[in-house]
Amino acid sequence: MKRRNFIKTVAGTAAPAWMAAAQTVNASDGFKFKYIVGSSMFGELSLSEILPLMVEMKTEFIDIWPRKHGNQREQVEEMGHDKFAAMLKEHGVKLGCSTRYDLGPFGLQEEMKVVSILGGDLLVCGGRGPKKLKGAELKAAVKVFAEKMKPQIEAAEKNGVVIGMENHGNNIMDSADSLKWYVEFTDSKHTGIALAPYHLESLGMDSNDLAKLIEDLGDRMAMFYAWQHGMGCTKKMPKQQELMQMPGRGKLDFGPIVAALKKSQYQGYTEIFMHPTPRGIPILPTAKEVADEINRARVYLEKWV
Repeated sequence: MKRRNFIKTVAGTAAPAWMAAAQTVNASDGFKFKYIVGSSMFGELSLSEILPLMVEMKTEFIDIWPRKHGNQREQVEEMGHDKFAAMLKEHGVKLGCSTRYDLGPFGLQEEMKVVSILGGDLLVCGGRGPKKLKGAELKAAVKVFAEKMKPQIEAAEKNGVVIGMENHGNNIMDSADSLKWYVEFTDSKHTGIALAPYHLESLGMDSNDLAKLIEDLGDRMAMFYAWQHGMGCTKKMPKQQELMQMPGRGKLDFGPIVAALKKSQYQGYTEIFMHPTPRGIPILPTAKEVADEINRARVYLEKWV
């Protein structure tokens, strides 16, 4: 069997992000969260420790991160794609996403091929361009950026994947307006928004503002990070303060946000998320403790469904 066919056979092929089935069903209205676990939550712990815990976290999808936030992407290269695909199959897990801020938005094409071969459907990155613009200047800059993204989007279509653009701080794509303009100027189901409330809270948006933005973006959202600002993630602090980034711990009310996801019938991934300080360590000391904290946050989110 040819290598590409072998990997697709053992890894399975995930449906496009906006169409794939979700994991947690609410019988009253059909809304479903489709959870995905970010490997960076486990720092540089081994995939052999993480994958057996996926069933406990009520998901079959994993988002693979590279250094400096984790090293699971490097682990994949070290073991080889065939062995990684076999590990996924063994544990009933699918590759959903590869997060590659390190490659930038214009350097994704080789990674698209890998993601496609391994059965994934999403690549997350950040934008590139002038910063701290507003109004007409920002709109014009986003239009230029969207034009530069066309070759990447065309390649994404050929590979059957989606490029998720995250609203990372201090970035051309860091505001609600820039996100709405990006989806307007790209107008393709093969690129969309990876929405991170953490960064938008830093700009003064509250849960109602975030809910409105979710409705405005509609089916152009490919990833929702269940992640709040809490007390931030840029300096070392006691663990209980650091964990306030997690749903249900900080002050952000996820009720209106989940209501907007339901109203929009959001079908992309939901990644329960935070950043530890320093980057590259697990959010808690052991893989089991990380999984338990993700589950605690998941139960909190489910109460709003």
